[in-house]
Amino acid sequence: MSKVAILTDSNSGITQEESKRLGIFVEPMPFYIDGQLYYEDIDLTQDEFYQKLTQGGEITTSMPITGNLMDSWDKILEEYDELVYIPMSSGLSSSCATAKMLSDDYDGRVVVVDNQRISVTQKLSALEAKKLADMGKSAQEICDALMGIKAASTIYITVDTLEYLKKGGRLTPAVAAIGSLLKIKPVLSIYGEKLDKYSMARTMKAAKQTMIEALKKDMKDVLHTDNFDDVVISVAHTQNEEAAEKFREELLREFPVKNIWIDPLSLSVSCHIGPGALACTVTKKLIDIE
Repeated sequence: MSKVAILTDSNSGITQEESKRLGIFVEPMPFYIDGQLYYEDIDLTQDEFYQKLTQGGEITTSMPITGNLMDSWDKILEEYDELVYIPMSSGLSSSCATAKMLSDDYDGRVVVVDNQRISVTQKLSALEAKKLADMGKSAQEICDALMGIKAASTIYITVDTLEYLKKGGRLTPAVAAIGSLLKIKPVLSIYGEKLDKYSMARTMKAAKQTMIEALKKDMKDVLHTDNFDDVVISVAHTQNEEAAEKFREELLREFPVKNIWIDPLSLSVSCHIGPGALACTVTKKLIDIE
């Protein structure tokens, strides 16, 4: 039986400390802030990131540096026979395509999974992959299982400010100005490869209700289930933990699941939406990890 390692990137929200407890390797994502290179959770904490973001720092995301990624693979493969790598969605970054190209030189020992996940949904994939590896599944079997439910996940996000969507070019200055004046809360969706506008609401309460109704609809239309034991529901946020806890309680009243995770949104998403955002997700469960 092959010894299979699981590697994801820090877009999953798995910290370096948490990775040791979970037995999952985590590749830190690089960020350039005012021209200086930082690595998430290595020399850049969540608090430091938001401090620089709100102070107007020029932040750009970057895919893992090729040499660093291959060094990580080589080091892991000294102890493991095979490696499953679960990067962020190919629709949100070119890092997945690059990793697939690099894996060609590893004679099948590195399998790259492009199941189009980000943040808490990517974390779930890594946890499920680790459980399958512990059950003796091969790297390719794990990849096939994850890809089999590739389309069965959605994320909805509402933002506290339109400033960062405007800065990133997702809203025109005129629309952002009108939206700010009217205190409009856009609801964004991540499904498959794209971050798109889903709806608009006049209050945060209305935005949360829009997201709740969207999750209910997606259970039926996207995940094709009405069984709450088949799904994982999560909450994510950008420096908004108290509101996230309250949202979690609201979701638990609507969805009779055993538990709802709360995690910070990945910094690669956060830099486009700013602090104060709330998100919720529904994802089809591959295997019970609790």
